[in-house]
Amino acid sequence: MAGADPDSGAEEAITKDEIQGEEPPPRKKARNAFSELMTPKPKSKVTAETSSPSHSYSRGGNPFKDRMGLGAYIEDPASFPATRVIYHTPDFVAIHDKFPKATVHTLLLPRSAKHNLLHPFDALADDDFRADVVAETHRLKHLAAAELRRLLGRESKADADRQAVLDGSVEPMDGSLPEGRDWSKDIMVGVHAVPSMSHVHVHILSRDMHSPALKHRKHYNSFNTPFFVPLDDFPLAADDPRRRTRDEQYLQWGMRCWRCGRDLGRRFKLLKEHLEEEFTMWKKE
Repeated sequence: MAGADPDSGAEEAITKDEIQGEEPPPRKKARNAFSELMTPKPKSKVTAETSSPSHSYSRGGNPFKDRMGLGAYIEDPASFPATRVIYHTPDFVAIHDKFPKATVHTLLLPRSAKHNLLHPFDALADDDFRADVVAETHRLKHLAAAELRRLLGRESKADADRQAVLDGSVEPMDGSLPEGRDWSKDIMVGVHAVPSMSHVHVHILSRDMHSPALKHRKHYNSFNTPFFVPLDDFPLAADDPRRRTRDEQYLQWGMRCWRCGRDLGRRFKLLKEHLEEEFTMWKKE
């Protein structure tokens, strides 16, 4: 319907364009700054126990499209460039979100065929599986925080002494690098109450919500209302209201600034302007 509100009636955070967005063609892997944080790893083959069932992946006829799109990374992560896949193990694949909603936005994809097509609430109810996911998100959260520091550290007051030592302009007083700002406190880890993609994926992203891909109220509210469920909150109680998204309508709530709490109602343009101001102040902390 022409002129329809892209936020209206949606109980998921993704848009049609994002669902149908084409993956970039495969190309020769190139190391990027994020990849440099990782130690070299041998390539691992996906086994019958870890691969997604009932699918075989090939570039000639990709069955992993639209809502199944994350399956391609699970099935054959080595075929993607380092600009997309951060690292992979027999049990997990870590990728950059194709439509990042913040300065750093990554996804952790479990490869367990037993769990990876379940709703995340159901998958994370499994204690052993959840323990494995939590351990792996700690690893990716550390990398995300390091990347945030690489991108913004020079502008942070709390990192000034550390940056001065790294630049060689001062000598460390005790021979060690100053600890500086704890960027991990600015990283969120969790899942959406209504997943936009079929495969289980955990979001690990910076708190700033500063991105050109943040285009709708539902994009913002999907990370700034109870629609976003922190991984530490699992397992959820049977009566947890976050299980009732149809009743709660989180994505239709008015918007509040994640940093100062200002109520911006439904005025998305004003939110974007405000987020720009908050981003400038936040990164300088």
